[in-house]
Amino acid sequence: MEGKIRTRFAPSPTGKMHVGNLRSALYEYFIAKHEGGEFIIRIEDTDQERFMEGATEIIYRTLEKAGLIHDEGPDKDKGYGPYVQSERQKTGLYMEYAKELVEKGEAYYCFCDKERLASLKTEVVDGKEITVYDKHCLGLSKEEVEEKLAAGVPFVIRQNNPKEGTTTFHDELYGDITVENAELDDMILIKSDGFPTYNFANVVDDHLMKITHVVRGNEYLSSSPKYTRLYQAFGWEVPTYVHLPLITDENHKKLAKRSGHASFEDLLGQGFLAEAIVNYIALLGWSPEDNREIFSLEEMVKEFDYHRINKSPSVFDIVKLKWMNGEYLKAMDFDTFYQMAEPYLKEVIHHNMDFKKIAEMVKTRIEVFPDIKEQVDFLEELPDYHMEMYIHKKMKTNKESSLEVLKDILPLLEKQEDYSNNALYQAISSYITEKGYKNGYVLWPLRTAVSGKQSTPGGATEIMELLGKDESLRRIRIGIGRLSHEL
Repeated sequence: MEGKIRTRFAPSPTGKMHVGNLRSALYEYFIAKHEGGEFIIRIEDTDQERFMEGATEIIYRTLEKAGLIHDEGPDKDKGYGPYVQSERQKTGLYMEYAKELVEKGEAYYCFCDKERLASLKTEVVDGKEITVYDKHCLGLSKEEVEEKLAAGVPFVIRQNNPKEGTTTFHDELYGDITVENAELDDMILIKSDGFPTYNFANVVDDHLMKITHVVRGNEYLSSSPKYTRLYQAFGWEVPTYVHLPLITDENHKKLAKRSGHASFEDLLGQGFLAEAIVNYIALLGWSPEDNREIFSLEEMVKEFDYHRINKSPSVFDIVKLKWMNGEYLKAMDFDTFYQMAEPYLKEVIHHNMDFKKIAEMVKTRIEVFPDIKEQVDFLEELPDYHMEMYIHKKMKTNKESSLEVLKDILPLLEKQEDYSNNALYQAISSYITEKGYKNGYVLWPLRTAVSGKQSTPGGATEIMELLGKDESLRRIRIGIGRLSHEL
């Protein structure tokens, strides 16, 4: 196609935005913006039964948080509106185009009732059982059709696909694909309620809005011959097709809502950053020329080449996403990080503590914000830890040596007035040097006593600074008491 590239994201307002939908939007955005083209939003609400109140707002909110700024849409009419299919339907344009196909012999009225349709044979296509229409109403004369229309008999309008020959279409990833026309069902174009089907409205709107590249999931490959025949029936240019690979879960099954990470909003709710989600989803099926994995949106626009999209299914790996999110958190400026982390800290810690110091300690140790709770909950209350934690082969500590060290250092810590990290570390370092111990021989049992955790975001003296003198000493005495009882 010549001229400016125009892509469209055309979601149905039926709930939260699925990861696969967001990836389609991303690739459509990248394809358009990589060439300085235009990215359009169109709301496809022709399926009134599945329409969900508030879902359109979810679409806008998701795209905004993902950083995908559209050039045209319901709120930005550039002369191709309306951009909502139910509003376009009211103008009668879909019926007008369907009737044009009827006049050309490329479509026909079908008056079959539910009982007759139920009696037709079925076929399994893409794992779904579908009814194959037998072209019964194609045999009606023009007079019979007009008589039924005048009598108000309910009808649909069907595409008239040939039963002989083949249809070939081209996809940028899969190449030329040829199918036997005998495999093409006469799909419904206009439903009995007067609304166009998703398939028909798509073709008409894509042509009228001058969409050059149609990007969608490869589950639509089987329908593409029928779309192609519609374009040809109208005498319209067929757009560039780009069919995307399936996204599966770790078990190679289709990503499902019950997985808890199938939608963008689910992931945000789990503490992931929008930028990290976008970065990760963009790499589900596409890879740059080098092995780089961290990209800003602007960098992805610059690097994106849809010819590098993989045809194989992509696995949504939540572990990999967590790693990537952690990299974004490490790179985040501290003020922004603290602003986002503070609510999580306050949810766990109710004592008066230096939250900024705690945030500094956890910043490089968490992958998602909810990880904060597990990292710092010991600051609120000493957990009921196991005495085996005092044993550390590398530090050469055991329960006996730990008890001896804690008893020995307790008077020193009772006399210590300055409980800042530096002052505590100097005092304990002097003790270690005086005794001729290795650092870990003293600091391991001390950290275990004040934290009760196997791993912590800070060392013993950092934790003691946050806890303060009274609480630090209380916890050390508890450790001494429990070790004494154990031995």
